This record gives sequence, structure tokens and C-alpha cells, in this order.
Amino acid sequence: MEPFIRQVKILRLLVTLLTILVIGCIIALFNVARRTNRFEELTAQRINIVEPDGRLDLVISDHIRQHPGAINGKDLPKRDRSAGMIFFNTEGDECGGLVYDGTKQSAGMVYSIDQYKNDQIMQLQYQQDSDKNLTRSYGFKLWDRSDRFTLQNQIDYFDSAQKTHDTATLNVGVKELREKGFLGVERLFLGRTRDGQTGLFLRDDKGIPRLRIYIDKQNQPLIETLNDRGEVVSSRTLDKR
Repeated sequence: MEPFIRQVKILRLLVTLLTILVIGCIIALFNVARRTNRFEELTAQRINIVEPDGRLDLVISDHIRQHPGAINGKDLPKRDRSAGMIFFNTEGDECGGLVYDGTKQSAGMVYSIDQYKNDQIMQLQYQQDSDKNLTRSYGFKLWDRSDRFTLQNQIDYFDSAQKTHDTATLNVGVKELREKGFLGVERLFLGRTRDGQTGLFLRDDKGIPRLRIYIDKQNQPLIETLNDRGEVVSSRTLDKR
């Protein structure tokens, strides 16, 4: 009888050890599967791509949950932004994005690349207003941005100015900042304008149009040079017919 009892105890011990081993294997397999999980379809309102330390790299979001952007490692106040993707650099600042929308009233898609500590300097864009004239433009744009007046400087300036509720002073201040190039200056557009011209449009460092090479709505190819007031001083057609 005693040997039998001893064997039962040994058997119980073996069963216990085997059970622990099986549970351990199941947990290990589950963790491996969780780390290497593959999905045929994923439905979500927002997806955050992060580094191992939790730093945000990319946000893919719908309209409602879209990230407001960030500068100097701090999120900007909540604002209305279209659905799409927002990119963040190593310091936690927004550095570009791809956003889009479309309704019967308007439609558009914009891919932007931001200057470090500033707003966009390159942009591929499409915009359409579905009014009775159906105005539409699309193409590639370049801007100059000042390193002396960063996006944080702009935010601080407008926050301070708006607290005064002095619209006239604010407008004067905005004009001065724009004349200094502190609010960004569009330098190049390559594409189709809202009035139907398709070509290359160049501006000087003050944002004044200086050269146009384009085809107009009558299919007439033109080269125009403009003075520092944006006035056409030379116009040449390339059509030899």
C-alpha cells in the first residue's frame, strides 16, 4: 500500500509540473503571437505610431480625433483639422502631414513639408470650390520662412495681440510682419491657377510676382516679366502661328 501511495504522490507532482509547463508554454506562445500579430483588416478612428520610449512619430486619424500639432514638444490648442496623417520629428514637433477632405461645397488634398521650428516650405496641393464657376487649382508650392521669427514666435505674437481686442493694431502688426517676411513668403507655384492659367509662377523675396511662364485659357503660351511693383513690363507670346 505504501509504495502505491508513494507512486500517487509522484504522479501528482508530475501532473502539477506538466500543468505548469503547459501553462508557461501557452503564455509564451500568446506573447509571441501578440508581438507578431497580423491583421487582414483594422478599423480605428486614430492610430498613434510611437517609439519604444513613447515618443510620437506619426498620427493617422479621422477628422474628429486629429492631432492639433505640436511645437517645442508641446501640443497646440485643439483646433479643427482634416483627416489624414501628421508627422513628428525627434524633438516632438510637427514636421509635415497629408490631409484631405471633400464635399459638394469644396474638396482638397494637401501634402506639406515643414521647415524646422516653422510652418510649411513645400506643398503639393489640390483645392476646389464647387461654386457656380467651379474654381479649381492644383500644383506644387514653395515658401521662404524666417529663422528669426519661428512658428512659436508667431503663436506668441497672435495670442498676445488677440488679448488686447484691438483689431486695428493687430492688422497693422500683421502688415509689418508680412513686409519683413516673418509670416512666410510664397516664392514658386508650378501648376494650374484658379483662373485657368497653367505654368510656372515665380515671386521675389517680398512675395511680389516677377516672372510667369504659362499657357492661358485660350491656349496661348506666354512669358511675362514684372517689376518690383508686380506690374507687367514685358510680355511675349511663344505661339508662331
